[in-house]
Amino acid sequence: MTIHVKNNIHWVGQRDWEVQDFHGTEYKMTKGTSYNSYLIREQKTVLIDTVDHRFSQQFIQNLEMEIDLNQIDYIVINHAEEDHSGALVALMAKIPNTPIYCTENAVDSIVGHHHHPEWNFNVVKTGDTLDIGNGKQLIFIEAPMLHWPDSMMTYQTGDAVLYSNDAFGQHYCDERLFNDEVDQTELMDQCLRYYSNILTPFSALVTAKIHEVLSFNVPVDMIATSHGIVWRDNPTQIIHQYLEWANDYQEDRITLFYDSMSNNTRMMADAIAQGIHDVDPSVAVKVFNVSRQDKNDILASIFRSKGILVGSSTMNNVMMPKVAGMLEEITGLRFKNKKAAAFGSFGWNGGAVDRIHTRLTDAGFETTYGMKTKWRPDGKAMRECREYGQHVAKQWALKDLSEPLKQNIVNREPLKADNSVESFTPATKSSASVAVTDSQKMLCTVCNWVYDPAIGEPNQDVAPGTTWSDVAEDFLCPECGIGKQVFQPIAGA
Repeated sequence: MTIHVKNNIHWVGQRDWEVQDFHGTEYKMTKGTSYNSYLIREQKTVLIDTVDHRFSQQFIQNLEMEIDLNQIDYIVINHAEEDHSGALVALMAKIPNTPIYCTENAVDSIVGHHHHPEWNFNVVKTGDTLDIGNGKQLIFIEAPMLHWPDSMMTYQTGDAVLYSNDAFGQHYCDERLFNDEVDQTELMDQCLRYYSNILTPFSALVTAKIHEVLSFNVPVDMIATSHGIVWRDNPTQIIHQYLEWANDYQEDRITLFYDSMSNNTRMMADAIAQGIHDVDPSVAVKVFNVSRQDKNDILASIFRSKGILVGSSTMNNVMMPKVAGMLEEITGLRFKNKKAAAFGSFGWNGGAVDRIHTRLTDAGFETTYGMKTKWRPDGKAMRECREYGQHVAKQWALKDLSEPLKQNIVNREPLKADNSVESFTPATKSSASVAVTDSQKMLCTVCNWVYDPAIGEPNQDVAPGTTWSDVAEDFLCPECGIGKQVFQPIAGA
């Protein structure tokens, strides 16, 4: 199957709806991917890239339905990774003498992958051209480390198409090929996920390469990527987005991720997150359990964040293994312009928090003091965690927080000096406090669990008929584990 791209250009690639892993198991694909190969038929016939090796025979079969393979004059390999050059062995078995145009590093990589040094390699450098007839040329642009040393882009004059390789792409599979045909929110989410997890370490190179391409002063009417969609509607939008992402990108967001043996560090994370919201309701706070949630989603959230909080129980005086693994990934991605801190629960010693702090500092984050809690946090410790979150929110604020906070849903006040919390009412109601009576039900504002005095809480020895004022101060919500300070009266209940 082929798809018409523009004039004499057709897509001859392969969709992969089932793939879930990339770079071993390091990148989880949530929307599949496509391996984009392009067939150009001018006076000369050119094939830009192939597909993943698992689809070699299907690729050859589809090509043979479209063209006599012997009519292919040139093969251009923008990138030697298996998802780009995987079908070369099957193709070259059919047309063994066809010239292959690629960078010098790509020759080394292709031979290393496929062990055919006898193939007809033609090494190109930035600015080299290849005449394909009808007044059109291919211009080659080396792009080392975007994201491999062998990478390059190819620009087609006349049609103003940039075959951009991995840049501007996304692991995203759809039956439609062009950017204006697909769900825009889904598309940009996948673009950010792709950039943050794969290209972030090379942001400085991204900026430099984009400015180099722009300096050629050539029109770009279409960007034909190696994965995902083809940008035909306002194609330069993704170029401008890349420039923004590459410029030490951050949003007004804080990401917390943790691992916990006995749920104690999770309780701390909940309280810290609530404390951040107390002081700055406008900041987006995202909380992840690194053992249970997609690490690529976590890394994308970190990329978007102004700061991160990393939590771990202490095990054998070190951090939990999955937290250590995530910190290794973060170090490799070399995030810029972000703050960080560590937190965690411990029993005999608190080595995890100290080690996390050191790793975050070594990874280039601007670090602040951490938070430790011994054993399972009680009501006092939970209040301290919440106060810690309030401190972090103030320290990391991107705006002046001295003005009264405008809250759209509920009005909450920060913790008072006596650790009490003002009651709240919905913003659309009167701001008067709801009186707490003997039969008053209380709502946990974190998880919406309801304390009913008629029932009590038998798991914490709170007998039926116990009024809220008689419930012990170290009471913890049985659902989320946070203390009494987050409970508020339910109006009319």
